[in-house]
Amino acid sequence: MSARTSDWLLRQLPYGMLAEDFFVRFVSIFQTEAETLLQHADNMPYLADPDVTPTAMVRHLAQWLGMPGIDPSYPPDVQRRILRTSAAALQWRGTVTGLTALLELYAGGSVQVTEGGGVFHEGAAPEGPAWVVLEVESTGPLTERDFLALVLDEVPAHVHVEVRIGGRRAWPLLEQDDEGELAS
Repeated sequence: MSARTSDWLLRQLPYGMLAEDFFVRFVSIFQTEAETLLQHADNMPYLADPDVTPTAMVRHLAQWLGMPGIDPSYPPDVQRRILRTSAAALQWRGTVTGLTALLELYAGGSVQVTEGGGVFHEGAAPEGPAWVVLEVESTGPLTERDFLALVLDEVPAHVHVEVRIGGRRAWPLLEQDDEGELAS
């Protein structure tokens, strides 16, 4: 809310112009129209705040951060939590910390991450490709296909991924189609 009075534009006119009724009514038209523009400008600082921005903007901000999109059928508080967690995890993207935070959000429970990465002295790195094993009890509100797509988007491309859902190996058992997309 701004500190402007309802006649903010008229108050800027010289006194002689205020004596003319037609001119006052004419300028009032512009004042009414300008008020909507100023309200938008007043709200700009709040558009990026997940706690107060409109729900549609929450989904837009998530896409801007690189998220695949938030399902509009989720309750507003869940959409806001997804945005906040995604934003916080962005600086940790591709790491165990970032992956755990994001997957716990969607899985609705704990995520077990085992990986072979680390920092090693020259010549002391383990042989073979980098790998990570992710274990969750459920995929939460996501379908298994969407959950796997989220995982594969978050894990660095050079890392071999294994995903276990409810104790069952879900990836890499799924076949891939010709375009490299997940098969149903």
